[in-house]
Amino acid sequence: MRQFVIDELSPMELDNIDSYLKRTIKQGPMIGLYWIELPPDLLAEAQQGHEAHGPFYLAVELTRSAAKFELLVRSQSNLHCTCIAHATAIQRQFVLDFIDRMVAEELIRA
Repeated sequence: MRQFVIDELSPMELDNIDSYLKRTIKQGPMIGLYWIELPPDLLAEAQQGHEAHGPFYLAVELTRSAAKFELLVRSQSNLHCTCIAHATAIQRQFVLDFIDRMVAEELIRA
């Protein structure tokens, strides 16, 4: 899996990240799972024409010592379709910008 990982987080940093994610993005179906929704203008060719499968998300998973940002664009309604694809350069930059804001706002030093 292609992902961006921030590891070796202290318990306080994990709490800060968890709080930030709860305030800014959608919570997933399990504890510690969150969804970064891609704006419609960032949909790649793979997602275009598949709007019925949207919205499209990138998953964020919090573990006991890390935050993992997956770089796979997922569909909310369809698990097996060509619209599920690795993030494009623009989509990756969107996630990296999100991470940079989070790290700066929550004073993460890990």
